[in-house]
Amino acid sequence: MRIFTLVFIATAALPPAGGFAQEAVGPTFEVATVKPADLMAQDRLGIGLFTYPGGRIVANKCPLDYLIEQAFDLHRFQISGAPGWAHAERFNIEAKPPASSKSSQSSPNSPKLPPNAEQRQMLQALLVDRFHLKYAMESKEGPVYFLAKTNRELKLMETKDKNDYPWAGSVAGGAISGDGLRGTNITMTQLAERLSPYMGRPVIDQTGLTGAYDFKFEYHGDEATNDLLSTILTSVQALGLKLETAKGPVKTLMIESVERPAADN
Repeated sequence: MRIFTLVFIATAALPPAGGFAQEAVGPTFEVATVKPADLMAQDRLGIGLFTYPGGRIVANKCPLDYLIEQAFDLHRFQISGAPGWAHAERFNIEAKPPASSKSSQSSPNSPKLPPNAEQRQMLQALLVDRFHLKYAMESKEGPVYFLAKTNRELKLMETKDKNDYPWAGSVAGGAISGDGLRGTNITMTQLAERLSPYMGRPVIDQTGLTGAYDFKFEYHGDEATNDLLSTILTSVQALGLKLETAKGPVKTLMIESVERPAADN
């Protein structure tokens, strides 16, 4: 198996708004390695991007399109132009920021927490440098959902443990699957983000609620359904919330070109 190793000197970060190609110089990782991933290899991490104390990030068995999502804080439906291999092929990345960066002082209480803003910029730089990613960003008004309160009683409880990983998904755990909706230590902004990929458009928090909450709505017996949209709408309503169709800002990233990472000499 080939191993790709990189020490960054300088590269590009997020472009200015308006759809122009990236040009600005931003923060970079001090050291980063990129390797093709073996999906059959056994490990404890699973698939995903993980953050560790000292600003270190590890991407395990991740497709390129997922890495782009993480780097630019987007969802799949906000990205277009990816070649087929960008989802089919997987990569492992380990990266460490310089000691002078703010991220080197970070200490996330769970490796599942997303990268911070500086780490996202560093990951953008890595994708530009190693994958020769060229892209255009645009933000324009489009269809969104507003997550809002109803006149019904809120079925949200102040979180019991603020050290819990902020999460929402199926009652049984994992992705939303039709048995209802459960959340732990999650804010409404985080819940809106969590629901966005299922709804196929951005969900924007309009509840005005600022706390972190635990909640559970569960279907009983044969009420469970494979209709995830129906599950989400019913569950949200049962919690005293609603999803309203609206117009709002929608960020999109158009991939102009991208390449598989080349082996170092």
